[in-house]
Amino acid sequence: MYGTSLSRRNWKCKLPLATRMHSKTSWGEANRCQKKRKLTNLHSRMKILRVEMEEISKEQKNIKEGQRQVREKFEAIELECGKLRKETILVTQQSVSTQFRLALMFQILKARENHDFAKASQLTCFLRELIARENK
Repeated sequence: MYGTSLSRRNWKCKLPLATRMHSKTSWGEANRCQKKRKLTNLHSRMKILRVEMEEISKEQKNIKEGQRQVREKFEAIELECGKLRKETILVTQQSVSTQFRLALMFQILKARENHDFAKASQLTCFLRELIARENK
């Protein structure tokens, strides 16, 4: 039979034109050819969709991996930020302490300049105690 030898690449009906046009049974063959052609088209579209779905799946996996890497980097940055905050607080505290000690030293010098040795001695003792507390 002519209509049964349908290849996937050449989907045209193989029935002779005269048979397809003039015979009542040829219309049934023509309908079968059309159905096979539609089925072939459907199969080819399904293959294309499967390939596209596979590509989309790979892209989604790549996106998830990228998101995981970004999340890890973000967590590392947050950790580093916390460390920097603590260091900044420590440096600020040390700066305040240094300024306080410098102010005490300046007052000691002024007291000595004014010949107020009792006040200078008192401030010197206070400075020693302050330094001893900070070193503990």
